[in-house]
Parts: sequence; structure tokens; C-alpha cells
Amino acid sequence: MAKRDSYEKRAEALLEPIVAANGCRIYDVEYVKEGSDWYLRAYIDKPEGVGIIDCENVSRAFSEKLDEEDFIPEAYILEVSSPGLGRALKKDRHLQQSLGEEVEVKTYRPIDHQKEFTGILMAFDKDTVTIEIENHSETKDMVFAKSDIAVIRLTLDF
Repeated sequence: MAKRDSYEKRAEALLEPIVAANGCRIYDVEYVKEGSDWYLRAYIDKPEGVGIIDCENVSRAFSEKLDEEDFIPEAYILEVSSPGLGRALKKDRHLQQSLGEEVEVKTYRPIDHQKEFTGILMAFDKDTVTIEIENHSETKDMVFAKSDIAVIRLTLDF
């Protein structure tokens, strides 16, 4: 297991009881390098949405627990936030929670001369994602290999 994956898993295990005590759930945990800085990001959510107080309470308790455990030797910046409205669907659990929702799929390479597709998330498995696209009052299912998808996120409805 890569160092990054190990840190994310351990951080998620420490975070779980903290978010539960605050009436939230973990959406995602990521340990990433941006420029010269490392970031440990925890995205939390709850049905009615998280607020700044939720993030603050979880961040404070999580920071204390991370200081106690001290398993990440590099300096890093801790961020706790909501995944946002146009959240990326990175894991199967995110896809499962979003079945029936409108999503935007961006691919690495053009498919039928385009790289961006919007439709309803209909299904997924370990290798593919299927969305239903409406085109000129006609609907069709498009199946994408997960390896071809650069990002898949919920669309923003305003």
C-alpha cells in the first residue's frame, strides 16, 4: 500500500468517531501534494448540509487526534470542509449515493468528438459508468470505461 493510501486510511479511521459524534459522515479523505505543500483534506457531509461550525468542531477534534497519533512525518496543512454542491464522485460509494442524479463526465480523450457529457447516472460497476443522455428529445445510454474518465461530478442546478 502506498504511503498516501496508508495515511488516508489511518486518518479516516481516526476521523470516523469524530464525525459521528458531530452528526456528520465522512465523504472523503485525501492526502495530496500541491506545489511544495502537503494537504490532509477531510470532506464531511450530512443530509441537511454541513456548516462552518460543523467543520470547525470536527477540525478541532481531528487536529488533536492527529497530534496524539503523529503518524505523518511530513508537515501538512489540515483542511476540513464540505465536498460542495458540484462534488467529485471518486469512489464507488459516491457513485452509489448519486444514482439517479445528474452528473457531468469529462474524459481524457474525445469520444464522438467531445470530452464532456451530461446525463443521469444510471449504473456503474468496477470497470464502467453508465449515464443516460438526452439528445434532441431522444435518450440513450452511454457507457464509459472508468479508465477513460478524468472526472465525474454532480452538476450544479440553479
